[in-house]
Order: sequence, then C-alpha cells, then structure tokens
Amino acid sequence: QVQLVESGGGSVQAGGSLRLSCTSSGTSWRYKLPNNSLGWVRQAPGKEREGVAAVSTGGRSQYYADSVKGRFTISQDNAGNTNYLQMNNLKPEDSGMYYCAADSGYGGISLLRPDGYRYWGQGTQVTVST
Repeated sequence: QVQLVESGGGSVQAGGSLRLSCTSSGTSWRYKLPNNSLGWVRQAPGKEREGVAAVSTGGRSQYYADSVKGRFTISQDNAGNTNYLQMNNLKPEDSGMYYCAADSGYGGISLLRPDGYRYWGQGTQVTVST
C-alpha cells in the first residue's frame, strides 16, 4: 500500500510561484517513489481532471501537458522519497486541487492520463488570482 501526502498549495497572484511536494509513506522498496511512475493531476471546479506533469519509473523521463510546458517542472528527491512540482509564472487558469498519483498502468506520454494511476493523495489547493 502506498500513501501519498501533498503539501505546498496556497494562494498566489498571477505570475507568482509555488512548489508542491508529494511524499510517500510506503516503507517497502516496492513503494518508494523512485520505483513508481508518478503524476500530478489537477481538477478545477466543474472541470475534468487534467494530468499536468508526470515522471516515469526511476525518474528517467518527464512529461508535461502543453498548458504548463515551460512553466512547471517535476522532479524527484530519490534519497528523500519526495516528488516536487515547481510551478512558475502561474496563471488564474492553473487554479484547482492538485493531486499526486503513483503507479500508473500506462507508459510514455500516457503517464499524463489520470485514469491510469492506482494510488492517490488527498490533494492540495492552488488558487491563483489576477
């Protein structure tokens, strides 16, 4: 079982930055974050979930939605079992609940598909104002 906990959300003005963190409480080797694919998924009220960033198992490849390319960066602290989503130049349309999710049944660019993930965190709210 993998338990994921997100943190780092908050309220910022457009153009600002936030860094989200996702930590896994899994203790066995199988559930360490570097040994799982991981994605960040957001959902705004009344909208579908959208995968914004993902990293493949071992952190070898990263994928981004077109809407966040050049502004968001996903990274992994392999020693600390924490994944980060650095979000720069935030826009109001980036507002929503952000979830980290682990262990996707997909690979490659399809790691951005929210429906592939097995484990989910509770989410952290991001609000960007004009």
